[in-house]
Amino acid sequence: MGMPNETIQENPAVRPVSSVFGTIVGSAPLRILVLLLLLTVAPVCAAFSLTALLNGDIWWHLRTGLWILQNHAVPRSGLFSQYIDRPWVDSSWGFDVLTAGAYKLLGLRAFAVLLMGFKLALAAVTFLLAGGWRRCFWCAILLSATAQYVITDLLLRPILFSILFFGVELFLLLQSRRRGDLRPLFWMPVLFFLWANLDGQFLIGLLLLGLYVAAEVTEFLLRKSGVSSFPAPVHSLAKVSAIAGLSVVATFLTPYPFQLFPSTFQTTYSKVLFVDFQEMQAMDFRRPQQFVLMLLVMAAFFALGRQRSRDLFKLGAMGIFLVLAFRVQRDVWCVVLPAIAIIADAVADWRREPEPHNGSQPWKWEKPLLAVLVLVLSLAAIVRLPGSTALMNQASRAYPVKACNFIRTNQLPGPLFNTYYWGGFLIWYLPEYPVSIDSRLSLYGEEINERYFKVTGGTQRLETDPSFTHARTILLERNSGMLKALTTLPALRDQFRVAYQDDVATILVRESPLQ
Repeated sequence: MGMPNETIQENPAVRPVSSVFGTIVGSAPLRILVLLLLLTVAPVCAAFSLTALLNGDIWWHLRTGLWILQNHAVPRSGLFSQYIDRPWVDSSWGFDVLTAGAYKLLGLRAFAVLLMGFKLALAAVTFLLAGGWRRCFWCAILLSATAQYVITDLLLRPILFSILFFGVELFLLLQSRRRGDLRPLFWMPVLFFLWANLDGQFLIGLLLLGLYVAAEVTEFLLRKSGVSSFPAPVHSLAKVSAIAGLSVVATFLTPYPFQLFPSTFQTTYSKVLFVDFQEMQAMDFRRPQQFVLMLLVMAAFFALGRQRSRDLFKLGAMGIFLVLAFRVQRDVWCVVLPAIAIIADAVADWRREPEPHNGSQPWKWEKPLLAVLVLVLSLAAIVRLPGSTALMNQASRAYPVKACNFIRTNQLPGPLFNTYYWGGFLIWYLPEYPVSIDSRLSLYGEEINERYFKVTGGTQRLETDPSFTHARTILLERNSGMLKALTTLPALRDQFRVAYQDDVATILVRESPLQ
């Protein structure tokens, strides 16, 4: 005889573990907290580590920006250098003005505040590219955090604008392609107008736009020839080409319309950069970030393969920028951003969740609350920043502040021969002494730059450098090899006198002409 049918009552107090976990993970307070940490941890840490002060380039950008504001013009010759007659194109003049304006408001704290703002914007852009608003929240958090970890050594330079604008451009292009909507592309000319006036690496943005147009044209031709495996074009090629053409034209709307392109290329990919700067070398895979980058790129290609993607734009972007990023460590961002966008698209496709339409988006009330929290936390961090005097005291540990004061007080004779890495700082702190060299590569050209590094590296004779032979005051790093040679070699030590020395710098004054 069977047991009578019994109705089993589920205990409402007992819930499946997966349901509880899903409720916790999907709760709005947790999402806000995690996103708040994602957006603010890196900016706040950067501000209090004072890494913005350790960038030698930012000082000449500041001095140039102040000169532009004072003279209501852009520089066209070698200001603040001993090569005043050489032509110079300041391809980042907009960045210089922004830096100078922030300095007038905040003093030296402006460096930390600007770097905070850039890192906050980078976190937002990577979260957006990773599909954070498309119901892929936790995937977007992971991808954004990974991107911020891989894109290291972010100093306060104009290239930060290129990273942000590249991300925005990629987002607009993917949105237009994903939705079949031409309207996101209408922002392209505006984007490139701003980009060309802020940083010279807008050339990478033009390359990305060129890949987009090439993909649209190729897919159109393949479909027209009967290859049905490629998606039908969603845009009018004439309109896409017109927008791309307007974007190129927008890059000429600068104070240097025809000089900008060659000067920018020289500044960005100069021969001396590849020889003497570690950031321009190929990856050596000695840092964990480089291994994470390799895994990220592999995951992006795996995602394309898993989708059996025939998207020529994504394939072209990953292929071209992979070569560039692995060849030049400085430009890893140009493959990181496409990689996280491709992975996010693959995850969204795997989950098969359609992108929400306007009016049904989540985060309706969470976005304003998050914005307020980010603003409050950022303002609290800014208030806690040290003042300009304290910051200058900290800068004196890396820059020759005391040595410059000695030169100014004792009115040591010019011309000055200085260390390359201090050139930018001297332009700002000691402008009455034109520098012999600084990091404006397009100003000095290949010959002068190469000669300087060979002379200071000991591979070329000192008398071959006119800036050294004519110098009467030499300002060098305390532990530099050149200083050791000048003060110990019998043929040289009698020609120079040590006028000042501290833990950072040494000043030599020429006693007799170089033999």
